[in-house]
Amino acid sequence: MSSPAAKRLKSTKIIGTHSGTFHCDEALAVFMLLAPLNIVVDVGGVYDPKAHRYDHHQRGFNETFGHGFDKIKLSSAGLVYKHFGKKIIADYLGCEESDPRVEIIWLRLYSELIESVDGIDNGVNVAPGPLAYTVRTDLSSRVGRINPDWNEHVDDADYDARFAIASKVTGEEFMSHLRYYTKAWLPARDIVKAALDTRHKVDESGSIVVFEKSAPWKDHLFSLESTLSPPQQILYVLYPESDAPGSKWRIQCVPESPDSFLNRKSMPEAWRGVRDAELSKVSGINGCVFCHASGFTGGNETFEGVLEMARKSLAA
Repeated sequence: MSSPAAKRLKSTKIIGTHSGTFHCDEALAVFMLLAPLNIVVDVGGVYDPKAHRYDHHQRGFNETFGHGFDKIKLSSAGLVYKHFGKKIIADYLGCEESDPRVEIIWLRLYSELIESVDGIDNGVNVAPGPLAYTVRTDLSSRVGRINPDWNEHVDDADYDARFAIASKVTGEEFMSHLRYYTKAWLPARDIVKAALDTRHKVDESGSIVVFEKSAPWKDHLFSLESTLSPPQQILYVLYPESDAPGSKWRIQCVPESPDSFLNRKSMPEAWRGVRDAELSKVSGINGCVFCHASGFTGGNETFEGVLEMARKSLAA
């Protein structure tokens, strides 16, 4: 009779990668391979999903993620995510891979996490020309610092231990993103969609939307706005500061893009940096609380007041 240990040994599968200095892409790729498979990542010079071989260093390799992400070649992390990401997300959600939520989060996680790992591993600058400042807190930099220093001598066992730490660090980052996008980011989509559907009831221009509660809205707004018929740009969003009864209200200008600090239409210049009674006097709107010095956001004691701030900003 086989011993329990022998049975475990027979069921063990192997994930292989190269030895020596490791990078973020293979550390993350190994973490994502939750199901036991005979698989090789980031080494071997072969990309063959049927044989579970996922390397990207070979001559002639030009695989990208697709779905609009075609500028950066995949690293081993991107390759594994492309083929196994939907299953990981579906398992986390407890649903089938065909669930529409899986596709939305799969694409979002690639754009917000995996693509940067692919870009860094393939030597793609985040922007053309010199950068305004240096960032060394990204995931790839953190993994790089887990490696031994150039003048530090370690054996294979220590390399393996450090790789395990790197895989754990990348895994925690991945799961943090996955948790956020499934538990917080995705539910906000329904709030944004409802606001867009009812925007003409708020103001006949259709350029002002009201959210029933404060939620992460920018990504969803830009995504859903592109489906509006006829096409329209939203200029201002209104939302309560909290769920508490009698909460104050906020107005925020929609930026030119999700990551931009430039607004499509800022609040009037005369309001900027002015507060409370003085702002109410300058604007002619009761209950004003503030207008940011850059004109991108402001506040009022009531919904009626903040809506009037939006309408006057629109007309300015």
